Formats: sequence, structure tokens, C-alpha cells
Amino acid sequence: MKKQTRIISLILTLVLCLSFSVFATEDKPAYSVEGFETVDSEGNRITTGRDATSSVAIASASKYEVSQVGAEILAKGGNAVDAAVAMGFALAVAEPFTNGPGGGGFAVIHTADGENLFVDFREIGPAAATFDLYLDAEGKYNGKAGTGGLASGIPGDVAGLLYMLENHGSGNLTREEILEPAIRIAEEGFYISTYAANAISNAYEKAQNFPEMQKIYWDENGLPYEEGHILKNPDFAKTLRIIAEKGRDGFYKGEVAQAIVDSLAKYEGVMTLEDLAGYEVTVTEPVSGTYRGYTLLSSSPPSSGGTILIEILNILENYDVSKLTVNSPEYIHLFVEAFKLAYADRAQYMADEAFTDVPLVGLTSKDYAKERAKLIDLEKANEYEYGDPTLFEGSNTSHYSVADVQGNCVAVTKTINGYFGSGVLVDGYGFMMNNEMADFSTSNPESVNKVEPGKKPLSSMSPTIVLKDDGSPFLVLGTPGGARIFVSVLQIISRVIDHEMSLHDAICVPKIWNTGATNNFQYETPLKGYEIYAITEETVAKLTEMGHDKIRTAASGAVQAIEYLDDGTVYGTADPRQDGKAVGVE
Repeated sequence: MKKQTRIISLILTLVLCLSFSVFATEDKPAYSVEGFETVDSEGNRITTGRDATSSVAIASASKYEVSQVGAEILAKGGNAVDAAVAMGFALAVAEPFTNGPGGGGFAVIHTADGENLFVDFREIGPAAATFDLYLDAEGKYNGKAGTGGLASGIPGDVAGLLYMLENHGSGNLTREEILEPAIRIAEEGFYISTYAANAISNAYEKAQNFPEMQKIYWDENGLPYEEGHILKNPDFAKTLRIIAEKGRDGFYKGEVAQAIVDSLAKYEGVMTLEDLAGYEVTVTEPVSGTYRGYTLLSSSPPSSGGTILIEILNILENYDVSKLTVNSPEYIHLFVEAFKLAYADRAQYMADEAFTDVPLVGLTSKDYAKERAKLIDLEKANEYEYGDPTLFEGSNTSHYSVADVQGNCVAVTKTINGYFGSGVLVDGYGFMMNNEMADFSTSNPESVNKVEPGKKPLSSMSPTIVLKDDGSPFLVLGTPGGARIFVSVLQIISRVIDHEMSLHDAICVPKIWNTGATNNFQYETPLKGYEIYAITEETVAKLTEMGHDKIRTAASGAVQAIEYLDDGTVYGTADPRQDGKAVGVE
């Protein structure tokens, strides 16, 4: 893949045909979003104008500006990985409350010559992060895994992106050229959208305890910046310039590393320079499975996402889902019961494979899924215990997608966990630190996912690539959404394959969730234009009779997806629940 030239990427859905407005003035941000509206006059999310088709390549991200960055890199001769890396750094600037250098993530890469890679740059528990560190004098959880200096794992974001660039980039563009768009956005700014303004406002209470965060995200009156403000972050631009010049060592050693350690220590952190210098990216094969003739490539442990996604689809494969009306009582019941079965297994078995044996073969086995499916009563909701997959053994986040017509594609999901992570902003360097320690089990010392030094916390991130029966790519997708991620991704896959929905409609139709073994189900309010798929009161009443407990929720996730069409072009679309728009390159 490294030697291929002009390979084009697809990441988040934006429509742009290389008519970039990137010449910022004093009054304009680095990348123009002029004419792109995300919310109508009544406050409804706008579902149109989010997609694009290209005969070359496409990028789709949750921020329009970031999709423009991906298309720009592709147009300069970069490949899909080059674009993915540039988008990763740009997204860190333009959506700083969900991801960035202080976090981590996963990437799934498929190359035109058939190579499949899973790049794991998940955060790691510092050497001094023990289980007891998160307990009070009475042996109860003290809350420090969620906020403050003890909440942060060793970040992997920069190491992961640079590994991808150095090992799978085209070689046509320098590191400085790849980071230049992100630096431009940091220096010249980006418009705060409705979605971003809400995120900043919702973090107001968190920021009360962190004056460093206030300096960047509050105005001179001590209030969160509002929609329409052009947010600039020169401190972050400085950090990116150091990375562009010095590479990995510019972040994990030297002044930036010292600033990370000092900033966390101010709030009780225990991370050391040795922790940072010793961080390593892990590269393996993606977890794989099949669904109705298609091959799925997704995230391996320490993410539970790919494994549990495949387990659920294997369970659903025992039923003729195509005959069920989407979001009917029968449809919701079947999906929720399948979710519960898989979540029970997730809680019991999924963790960092370096610390425990994860029965991947059994969990992704068709035979195991068939046995689990037998437990489903199509008339009544049930609660489930975990199964025994060993009997079947053989031997808050951002997502973006990039693809080109040659068959090179990348799906990347990055995070700092909660909005604005731990609340700790690295003073003078402009980026937030993660609160990934909250993804460990901090209350059960017997859990396979308990806090341990050097361990990666369990994740649900599920960057996914779907291949056709001939091995060529079909779909590239993923989403943020915490524990809802993999059930959101699998619903899109099922709707496209089982119900032959367009990719855009599959994303816009309301999703359903269950995030545990209990009988509750959660659902979205429909977007304007998709009311026909609403979960009605009649549907809720029927499900209640079957034993389900409903919990209405707000929208969740922001699926950024690409589809390889039969005519040889690539189609990208962005979830209208956030600020994305796909951009194609011609």
C-alpha cells in the first residue's frame, strides 16, 4: 500500500468536489462551511446534503471541515492511510471534546492487495495505577477514574496515527504536509456548531474545577463559547508543529511529555515520563466473521466491539430478519434479546488479552450462536446468563472512514472517552487528557476488566469493514456511542443487507439498544422525514406486554460510512445527528 500513488480515502460524509475554500481571512476559519446547514429553523437535524459519490475516492467524518481535509490530502497524491492520518489530527482540533492526542483508538485497514490490519492504539493504565488506587477508606469506588489526574490512561493517539503513516502511508507526502491542515485549523479556527456548543455548555460544571480548560473554551465573561464563534487554539497548533517536526518523540518525550505529566500531577495524577516513553502500538489481524455471505472485519480485543458485533449477527442469522418490518414489535424484540445474550458474554469474557484468555473463536462461532439463539422466546422477554463459548473453541468518541476505488479503505474510531475526557487540559499545549480509566471495572476485583498497571481497558469501539464474497470491499463504517457502538453498527449492516435499504436511510432510521442483560430497551426519536420508522406507543405497549421496559433516549452515535457501488464508484454519507458531510474527490 505504501508504494501506491494517488490512493484516495473515504472518512466522514461531506460533499465537496475540490472546490475548497481554505484561504482563511481575519474573519473566516481555515475551512469554509458556508451554505452547509445542519439544523433547520425549527431545530430539526437536516438529513439531506450529507452524502457524495466519487469515481476516485471519498472521505466521511463527523465534521465537514475534516472531510475536506481528507479529500485535500487525497487530491495531493496521498493514499487512504495518508488521508486517515491527516483527518485524525484535524478531527482532534475540530472536535476536541471527543478525541485528540490525549486519547487513543483503533483502526481497521484493508488494502487493495488483500491485506487486513487492526491497529490498536488504545490507552494503557500507568505503572502506578492499581485497583486500590480507586477505592476509598471503606473499600468503595472513590470516583477518581472519571475526572482528574487519576482518570487518564497513557495516550496512544499520536503513536497510532504516526505508525499508520510511517508503515502504510504512500510516502508521497511528508509528515509536515500531513499535519499542516490540522495546524491551520488550530491557528485560524473553526466555527462552533450547534452540536459543539451543546458539548461545551454541557461541560460547564466539569470545567469549574479546571481553569486550564476554561482558558480555551470560555469567553472573557467566564461563559462557554456559543454557536457561531470561531474557536482558535494556538497552543494546540504549537503541539502539532512539534509532532510534525520531531515525530513520535516530539510527543512521548521532551517538553510535551513533561507537560502531560505535570498537568496530570496537579490533579493527583501518577503518570510518569517512563509511562509515556514506553507506549507501544499493537498491530494484529482484525477479528473476522461472516453474515449472509459477507465477511466482517472489525476490532479485536481489548475492544469487545468486533467480537460482540459478530456474535449478535451470528445469532440473528438464525432468523429471517428480512421478513420483519424494521422497528416493529417483533423486530425490536428479536434484536433486543440477541443484544442481551451477547452483552452477558461481554461482561464475563471480554478484556485485554494480555491479561486474560478471551475465547474469541467460541464467541464468534456460528454453532455457539445457534445454541444462544435457542434461548430466545419470540413471545417473551428474558434475562440471560453468560454462556460457555469455550465448548466451541477451535484452535462519548469520534469515527471517520476513507476509501478509494482501487479498494483501499480505512475505518478509524478515536476517543478521550467522556466529553472533554478527564477535564485536565495540558497547560500550554492545548489538548485534553482522556478519562479511560473509567472503562475499567473499579468495583469488582474479580472482573477480567479490573484496573491493573499496563493493562488496556475494555472498549466497545467497532471500526468495521464489510467485504463481498469475492474479497472486495462493500462497506466501511463506524460510530461513536460508548457501549451502544457495536449494536448501532450492526443495525446499519443488517438494514443494508437484510432490508436492502440505502446506506443513508439505514443510518437515518431510528436505532434501538439494550446495553445489558436486563429487560429494558432504548430507542431514538425519529429524524424529520423518517417518522414512518418511529417506535410508536402501540409498539411500546406490545413490547411492554412481552416483558420489556422502555427507556426513550435522545439520538446516539454518528455513523460515518462508505459503500462501494456496483458501477465502480464509491458513495459516502454522514450521520445527520452530528455535523458531518461526505466529500468526494474527482
